[in-house]
Amino acid sequence: MAWFFKEKTKNFVGLDIGLSGIKLVELANDGGHARLVTYAYIDQQVDNYDTLFNERLEETAKNIKAMLAKARCTTKNTIAAVPVSSVFSSIITVPAASEKEMKAAIAWEAKKLIPVPLEEIQLDSKVIEGSIKSEGSKKVSRVLLTGAPKTLVNRYIDLLNRRCGLNLLSLETEAFAQIRSLIGRDHTSIMIIDIGSQRTNISVVENGIPFLNRSIAVGGYSITEAISQMLGVTFQQAETMKRDIRSMESFAPSGDLTPILSNLMKPIVNEVKYSFSLYQGQGGVGDQRKIDKIILTGGSALLPRLPEFITQLMNVNAYLGDPWARVVYPMDLRPVLDEIGSRFTVSIGCAMRDITD
Repeated sequence: MAWFFKEKTKNFVGLDIGLSGIKLVELANDGGHARLVTYAYIDQQVDNYDTLFNERLEETAKNIKAMLAKARCTTKNTIAAVPVSSVFSSIITVPAASEKEMKAAIAWEAKKLIPVPLEEIQLDSKVIEGSIKSEGSKKVSRVLLTGAPKTLVNRYIDLLNRRCGLNLLSLETEAFAQIRSLIGRDHTSIMIIDIGSQRTNISVVENGIPFLNRSIAVGGYSITEAISQMLGVTFQQAETMKRDIRSMESFAPSGDLTPILSNLMKPIVNEVKYSFSLYQGQGGVGDQRKIDKIILTGGSALLPRLPEFITQLMNVNAYLGDPWARVVYPMDLRPVLDEIGSRFTVSIGCAMRDITD
């Protein structure tokens, strides 16, 4: 979902401003294919977004400008992501009537669902393709309703347009950026588990639409702390071990990391199981919904043997997502891009917005 307008241009910068750092990628529209122009990232730890947009605002602006210069970006046209935890999202059912009547029905439903005045919310809605069905004598449509606080939208405009000199074309939810870079045209039911530094976001995507979004305050930082305490190593050593299978296996002589992963991932796994149940419960009588595959992303998705662990636990094939799979880039960059790939899922998806279908 997007809260601005489309503008025809050849190159786009995708920007992901997170609590652990900033990721930036520039892509070019090369005959309808996304081609990598440049990228950059910087670590910048903050506790919350209020801190980022207040006490650390000048530092954030300075870092973004330095990244743009060092990466030698060729365009100022930018699409940025808004965190899932800051956005309201819901599937609503409205009469399949005229555009005017549908707009009024959407506004009415939004007023009932959103616990703040609509004047304070930037709303966007999207009719779900193929969702029109009959309920008694009436036809209804399902609509994806998305809203972000106007204060948050204005913060991004102030940071990126005024302080960084960029041309902010659109703000998008992280979920839609991830769908674009990780899923593309795959219309099966897919769960995306995004393990960030301080939060884990879970989305269930069906036909390219996020039907379920959940976010919990547990992420890579908590996993690192658990490794440190469990194995009696320093935080820095634990951070390195998260990506080093040999180091992890040294604490599991049999080579079986399942007990360690079960301990580390317990809060996230509980939320994954709950999300499974929620999604399956949305089906009607005789319509048991199922999730066809799981995609892992985020910095801590690189935890050794994690896809195999999730596959065994949920009985659904789990994969480490590759956001570069739909991007053309020099093959000699492959080792580097593989190493940093999970961190760039959102920024790549933002930059792809007006390039791919």
